[in-house]
Amino acid sequence: MTYQIIGDSCLDLTSGMREDARFGTVPLTLQVGDETVVDDESFNQAKFLAMVRACPQCPKTACPSPELFLERYRKAGTDVVFVITLSCHLSGSYNSAMTAKQIYDEEQKAGTGPSTRVEVIDSLSASSGQLCIALYLQGLCESEADVDEILKKALEYRDRMNTYFVLETLETLRKNGRLTGLKAFFATALNIKPVMGADQGTIIKLDQARGINKALKRMCDIAVSQAGDTSRKTAVIAHCNNRQRAEFVKEQLKSLANFGRIVITETAGVATLYAEDGGIVLAM
Repeated sequence: MTYQIIGDSCLDLTSGMREDARFGTVPLTLQVGDETVVDDESFNQAKFLAMVRACPQCPKTACPSPELFLERYRKAGTDVVFVITLSCHLSGSYNSAMTAKQIYDEEQKAGTGPSTRVEVIDSLSASSGQLCIALYLQGLCESEADVDEILKKALEYRDRMNTYFVLETLETLRKNGRLTGLKAFFATALNIKPVMGADQGTIIKLDQARGINKALKRMCDIAVSQAGDTSRKTAVIAHCNNRQRAEFVKEQLKSLANFGRIVITETAGVATLYAEDGGIVLAM
């Protein structure tokens, strides 16, 4: 069985996966003041962070159009394409990908398009959570030929996966309406850093600690306590411009449990915009 695994551009692929034709992303666009940045292979993180620092307005994102997803489906040339999107509670990417799938399926029924099966998965997560699902799907596709069974197992994996994050600030998330329903919960003057998580794709607060390193340690404690048997688990750490901090989290995880593997990746444009400089997103 031939396959492709693609996502919107919040799927933070590793550098090796970006060079692998089996993986790809459909770009969101990023708006910083009057500047529009396409979140594709041309994305320059350092330049983008400088733009954000220099702009008094809050940066924003726009999801890919259905046409962009549809173009990828048509060009896939594989037996199946799995699409992993941002949580539907955080972005319109899932709706765009599904609209494109409906159009594509109609083309297939009419005999006017290539015969690739398309399956769209709402990650109910973002960034490292999307990558966790992509890595799990890759393993299934290499060992399992039945697409229905692969999809079933992938959805079960998604539903038991957890995502966590610690950021220097939550202001961009707050100003863009991604913290709806959360009360005021920390005092920046005291350097209190919240430990955040997700509940079926909606952002929630789990705990807080004074200082970034204590918050990262607390995040690892919570993640491992909720993970169960980690011996075969993959943990994915996505960092925004702070590899040293990602390595710190990796060592914390290794001190707490044995993992099947721990993967570190760097945030692309969407996660860079929301995580901001120094942000860490963990999924397992």
